[in-house]
Amino acid sequence: MLYYAVIFFIVAIVAAVLGFGGIAAGAASIAKILFVVFLILAVLSLVKGMSKK
Repeated sequence: MLYYAVIFFIVAIVAAVLGFGGIAAGAASIAKILFVVFLILAVLSLVKGMSKK
């Protein structure tokens, strides 16, 4: 999940440098969503792992 967030972030940077504002904004928003999903899943995994004691 984090891998795809980084890929979309790199696509957004390249698109912004080349002047494609709409594509850059779309890729950046997808990267944000994927990063938030990654954080939620990481926290849930951490909590579940700690409760197995």
